[in-house]
Amino acid sequence: MMYPRVEINLEKIKHNTKVLVDKCKDIGIEVTGVTKSFCGIKEVAEAMVEGGISIVADSRIENLKKLKDIKLPKLLLRLPMLSQTEQVVQYADISLNSEMETIKKLSEKALEKGKVHKVILMIDLGDLREGIFKKEKILKYVNQIKNLKGVKLVGIGTNLTCYGGVIPSKENLSKLVDIKKEIEEKLDIKLEIISGGNSSSIHLIDKGEMPKEINNLRLGESIILGRETAYGNKIENTYDDGFRLVVEIIELKEKPSVPIGEIGMDAFGNKPTFEDKGIRKRAICAIGKQDIDIEDIIPEDKCISILGASSDHLILDVTECDKNFKVGDKISFKLTYGGVVKSLTSEYVSKIFI
Repeated sequence: MMYPRVEINLEKIKHNTKVLVDKCKDIGIEVTGVTKSFCGIKEVAEAMVEGGISIVADSRIENLKKLKDIKLPKLLLRLPMLSQTEQVVQYADISLNSEMETIKKLSEKALEKGKVHKVILMIDLGDLREGIFKKEKILKYVNQIKNLKGVKLVGIGTNLTCYGGVIPSKENLSKLVDIKKEIEEKLDIKLEIISGGNSSSIHLIDKGEMPKEINNLRLGESIILGRETAYGNKIENTYDDGFRLVVEIIELKEKPSVPIGEIGMDAFGNKPTFEDKGIRKRAICAIGKQDIDIEDIIPEDKCISILGASSDHLILDVTECDKNFKVGDKISFKLTYGGVVKSLTSEYVSKIFI
């Protein structure tokens, strides 16, 4: 048994997926399952497929390569790099785009491969990450795409919350719907997909405020952690522990709570501060900041306090715990979204399915 490790409960991921898919299906929305947080691990993606997603999506071509045998359309979430357009056409059926130069290159590479690559044009509704911001440019882009061979415009989409923290609302998503109608009316084109964002849009479904023309959401965190991301609320009847971090104690000793001597910088260039609580029982575990941010792990034993970490060591206060820990014992944590991302990215953290 290898430690530290992330334990992945595939049944819980499948369950969460089905809950979200059913919630969305009730109002005519298909779910694109986002696999980037778990680095495109095929078994987890397959659990999402079993839960009912319609499209598999990731930000990295490297992950879509791992998932090439899954019999669903593949979507590249991050805007394509010009240097990767050939691979994008090879491994992704659809991509999100906001630059004509890139779309023209995708057209060129698709023609070389005898394919038609589908494009979703991203619209910036104010979060100020990717997307066309000036409304007058949207029709120009669409008109140019219509005249390109090798690519097909299948929809428009937006991204909210991820950068600027702008919360999806009936008002801002209705702007996306209005843009869709204007495109169809003025340019005689039918758009199949109106993608209304990510897990931060889920709250609109619960409020009954999702514009009815929105027919796609790109969901990752709501599936893997069972929470919407506009306000951080738990989604009813979902699990928040589909991913658990388990670490091993390598030292257990009673020590002062304040270091002895002049305090300088720690291993990461910061000057730490300490609260004097007297002598405390401290457990050191074999994981560190190279693998995880301590802000992203939540001890399942609520009596454990996280004191800090260096690159390879996690230091815990276990003084108040009922359990009499010993060296070699395991301690488990729930993970935030960032915790899932970082721990699964680390090659020093094992991944097992339960």
